Amino acid sequence: MTLSLLPGLGCTLINRLVRWLGSPAAVLDDPSGLRSRPGIGPRLVDILSDTRQRAAARQRARDELRRLGEFDLTLLTPDCPAFPSALRVLPDSPVLLYCRGALDWLERPAVAVIGSRAATDYGRRVATTFATELVAAGVTVVSGAAYGIDAAAHRGALAGGGGTIAVLGCGIDVIYPRTHAELFGSIAANGLVLSEYPLGTRPEGFRFPARNRIISGLAMAVVVVEATEKSGSLITARLALDQGREVFAVPGRIDSRKSAGTHRLIQQGAHLVQSTADILEELSWTRACISDPVDTALPSPLTEPERRLLDALDVYPRDIDALVRTTGLTVAEIHGLLLQLELQGLVRQVPGQQYERVRTD
Repeated sequence: MTLSLLPGLGCTLINRLVRWLGSPAAVLDDPSGLRSRPGIGPRLVDILSDTRQRAAARQRARDELRRLGEFDLTLLTPDCPAFPSALRVLPDSPVLLYCRGALDWLERPAVAVIGSRAATDYGRRVATTFATELVAAGVTVVSGAAYGIDAAAHRGALAGGGGTIAVLGCGIDVIYPRTHAELFGSIAANGLVLSEYPLGTRPEGFRFPARNRIISGLAMAVVVVEATEKSGSLITARLALDQGREVFAVPGRIDSRKSAGTHRLIQQGAHLVQSTADILEELSWTRACISDPVDTALPSPLTEPERRLLDALDVYPRDIDALVRTTGLTVAEIHGLLLQLELQGLVRQVPGQQYERVRTD
């Protein structure tokens, strides 16, 4: 912790220093031995040798350790048995993990579900469904606790019985976004919240790309639900590939910029995913070790007009005029059929007097 609080030392460098000298204590006790190492400049040795800076960092570390109890936190270092082995092998492995919740979730197979902050209703619904079904299959869902897809994934996992890990881009005692205070509390109570940053660290923009390597590092696969072509989710996807993880992308409308990034990933070789089964099968997780998937069968046989109307609907909303043009049914017929389909849980109304399909067979 003292090393991490010194200026100018990132995770990659701290890991290298500890590997060279054997322990954090050795780095602090005798930094002069680093002068002959390639890539180590005199400025770094001066920082490590500055007794005033070291004393200030050590005092702050002591204060930080005392505060862990206030927030009911567990601190993990790479030497701890509970520290995720998948992270330990990364060259930029975090040197500390502040954790709130049950560490058991780190021991289970995990899939990251990520995507746009400004998600569509379609994207949020897909993320929720995937997360719920993955948790039901015994998989931990990892995400970044942001607006949009991240929040939907966490909520879906909680609805499925827990099994979610939120990786923060700020101190674990900082609620960001502020409106997610209740969500954070639910994750801490039923899953795990973690951060590599010291307490009180503000959510500055540059921290989130760094945070993403932990999201992908904890998972066997990354599922990108929605992303623009400049989305931070694509950074996570690239990190996942660099780390040897599988990358899945959910297709969307070709005229939606919210899906432009996922379509690009598919063009570049990501797995096109349409269901949770696609993920489980690609990762060779057998049904013998997972629970039954969520039943998506239609509840009862449909009449021909109901089937025609349902086929005209998609997960994207459509208004009555569009349905009239597509189906050839009258406005009165469509209103009556929509009511029947809503009662069966197959269709729902969304803002703007539009309707969308809820389930597919």
